[in-house]
Amino acid sequence: MQSRSKYRILFAGGGTGGHLFPAIAVAESIRKLMPEADILFVGNKNKIEGRVVPKLGYNFKSIWIKGFVRRLTFGNLLFPLRLIVSLAQALVINMKFKPNVAIGGGGYVAGPVIWGSKVMGAKIILLEQNSYPGVTTRILAKYADEIHVSYNDSKKYFRNKEKVYVTGCPTRKNVSEFAKETNLFGIKEGKKTLLVLGGSGGAKSINDAMAGLVSELREKDISVIWQTGNYYYDNYKNLENDLIYIVPFIENMQEAYSVSDLVVARAGATTIAELSNLGKPCILIPSPNVAENHQYYNAKSIADEGGCILINDDRIKTELKEKLILTILSEETQKELGCNIKKFSNPNAADLIAKRIIHLAGTVL
Repeated sequence: MQSRSKYRILFAGGGTGGHLFPAIAVAESIRKLMPEADILFVGNKNKIEGRVVPKLGYNFKSIWIKGFVRRLTFGNLLFPLRLIVSLAQALVINMKFKPNVAIGGGGYVAGPVIWGSKVMGAKIILLEQNSYPGVTTRILAKYADEIHVSYNDSKKYFRNKEKVYVTGCPTRKNVSEFAKETNLFGIKEGKKTLLVLGGSGGAKSINDAMAGLVSELREKDISVIWQTGNYYYDNYKNLENDLIYIVPFIENMQEAYSVSDLVVARAGATTIAELSNLGKPCILIPSPNVAENHQYYNAKSIADEGGCILINDDRIKTELKEKLILTILSEETQKELGCNIKKFSNPNAADLIAKRIIHLAGTVL
């Protein structure tokens, strides 16, 4: 695969949307600023990147690497073999593509690929959206020319702080404003509206808590847009009524954000970036089932500055009801939360990182 462009940009990472979509946002900015650049994504064909990236028109290559799970499995026993094979695959991909710049977006798959890029002499940029950097980012930091993070808190985890830039989390430019009377969810003008998200896969604890609040929200004439996740949808779809719109997955997220007054969500980095760019008041409930508890640190960074209400997952049943009702009925509280979370926004993050990539690519032509 010999590239015809003198600008060759490689992206490595995935496994989750939190690792993938910021990288896609940067790639879209590169497409806009440098249409002639050759862009290649490398990931695992069985993960989200294998489904999403080709649909967006990017070249995609797969390697065999797969992360550990937190129990003894045959897959874990295969890890040494997977690593050796993946290092070889990554090196071959890099030898053929010859990237000027390689961007590590996080996840296990980034490790072998970025190592191969460094061997081939590429400039290395790492993207770290979480307040507490992932293990792959920390391992690769010694190879990096630049590390772009979303939180000031992240700097302390890197030895060489001079190459760490607080740029913000790159987000795709697809959020626009919709009027409530024209929205697709049937939300009527003048009604307080709650948006509930549990991530693309859904969150059982959030869904269970919401199921217990349906009657009270209806009594208070509060509209709800509730994303349950595909796995959980059948368990809750019968709770839908004229005020509560229940769906397994929201495709038109920009409209859902726009018509909502308050958002209840997990604390993934991409979700937080979208909420902060919009200045959207929110209650964040970090998932306890993520590596190194990084969602808690994401949310705590925001909560410490008054930008969100933080509720631990094990306290949803005792805390969510009161805090949700008080917040959605108080325009003053919403305004304060929205103003404070807006301080974390950087809607131009993708463009800023894209420009740095293009600059670095020009230095190694």
